[in-house]
Amino acid sequence: MFDPDELEEIREDREQWHEEEVEPVLERFGERKDRFTTDTGGQDVDRLYTPADVDDLDYQADLGNPGEPPYTRGVYSTGYRGRLWTMRQYAGFSTPEDTNERYHYLLDQGQTGLSMAFDLPTQMGYDSDDAMAAGEVGKAGVAIDSLADMETVFDGIPLDEVSTSMTINAPASVLLAMYIAVGDQQGVDRAELRGTIQNDLLKEYIARNTYIYPPEPSMRIITDIFEFCAAETPKFNTISISGYHIREAGSTAAQELAFTLGNGIQYVEAAIEAGLDVDEFAPRLSFFFNGHNNIFEEVAKFRAARRMWHDIMEERFDADDPKSKQLKFHTQTAGSMLTAQQIENNVVRVAYQALAAVLGGTQSLHTNGKDEALALPTEESVRTALRTQQILAHESGAADTIDPLAGSYYVESLTDEVEDDAYEILEEVDDRGGMLEAVDQQWVQRQIQDTAFDRQKEIEEKERVIVGVNEFEVDEDPEMDVEEVTEEDERRQVDRLESVREDRDDEAVDAALESLRDAARGDQNVMPHIVDAVKAYATVGEVCNVLREEFGEYQPGSAV
Repeated sequence: MFDPDELEEIREDREQWHEEEVEPVLERFGERKDRFTTDTGGQDVDRLYTPADVDDLDYQADLGNPGEPPYTRGVYSTGYRGRLWTMRQYAGFSTPEDTNERYHYLLDQGQTGLSMAFDLPTQMGYDSDDAMAAGEVGKAGVAIDSLADMETVFDGIPLDEVSTSMTINAPASVLLAMYIAVGDQQGVDRAELRGTIQNDLLKEYIARNTYIYPPEPSMRIITDIFEFCAAETPKFNTISISGYHIREAGSTAAQELAFTLGNGIQYVEAAIEAGLDVDEFAPRLSFFFNGHNNIFEEVAKFRAARRMWHDIMEERFDADDPKSKQLKFHTQTAGSMLTAQQIENNVVRVAYQALAAVLGGTQSLHTNGKDEALALPTEESVRTALRTQQILAHESGAADTIDPLAGSYYVESLTDEVEDDAYEILEEVDDRGGMLEAVDQQWVQRQIQDTAFDRQKEIEEKERVIVGVNEFEVDEDPEMDVEEVTEEDERRQVDRLESVREDRDDEAVDAALESLRDAARGDQNVMPHIVDAVKAYATVGEVCNVLREEFGEYQPGSAV
């Protein structure tokens, strides 16, 4: 892009500037730190960036126009000028009735997509009356035991008019089946259902630990979902390959990117091995990234992610459909960066993290409530979080032009650095036999743990400032309203479950579960059988227990 003679002049001018302008100032005043780095210390940040830092940039090959390969500048030709990102607020509170009320409130406030949080028992495939669920029902999200609960959650919400993202992994097949069943009841054509299930088990083994089955049967269920949805719900995203929780566990931006795309590679390989054509399922793959603190590092990460996925799908998997090569992603602001101290500061943190996601071209966005470091967010805090997105969309100008930081010497250089670091990590993963093997060897987990340890040490030694935590502290302990889930809420949910069991046709439930068992033992796609089971009001726990009995349960440290 630049004339070689001009670049040489720029390099010489920079050296002269450093000698004549910078060194005298450094001798007198120094700088704030000996070393400046990106947020997680992944890349050094130079004092100044010039065209010499991007001297080998090829616009067509490395960037391209929006909507054109390699999609560095975005997957849509009009960006947000045609359509804004989907504004989602992650919500699921206590009982299905409470969650339905919160959903209607958010939609009334201008939210454009739903995002469903489930309580821990549901995430682990247990019913609310299971001994393993005691004390956890409705605490981290909504409790879903049967189709009756899903019917209540979406009462008065037409599924042909909203898209719904469900943060569910091991029991994703069951919750998807319930969503489809509600759509069937509403008379919605399955081909019109829109949304996403997370359905990303590899990151559970790496970072989050809400797994049920061992990896091999988990991969089978995932590929069964790919196949079923390609035929039945073609607008529904069948997986949200998640770097969010990898970053929350302490990874760098480059590690988040590498391990997320590494998981994506593993899923594509599994689907191809199961006999699926790459262009049959790849267009419905989606990704989920963390929106962290350093605006420029995050923008670089998102841009590098699009370029890398295009190249991986084209060169590694010979994908033909352009949609198979387009990385589309949801972003959530960084929960791990919320502080319990001076929680009003979290509003500012979330706004900047959301800005980074928008500048990076996210397709949908969740902004955390300021009080989520303490409890489930109140209506007031989720409204403020949603208003943050709306102000960003309609007042800031950030959505008016596509990829506005393109051409920045710093951002382009940083995009290349993040990409190079991520590819280096992926090469190590490949050398170890892929993500499954790397996870089995605990190598991935150790990389993240080491980074998290180093970061915490920096905070404790005040090498890294966290406002209100290790600097600029105050002694006051302000009063704060927080949402609470009571024992009575849990009792109501258990009573509801008992009522469902009393009213349903037990013979139909038993027949459907036995049919599912036969499918799991053989090579049939399990999804149609799960749909039949939930329509008979089999519970999440009952369906998952059939699969537990056939597939077993994963034990940490066992062979992957």
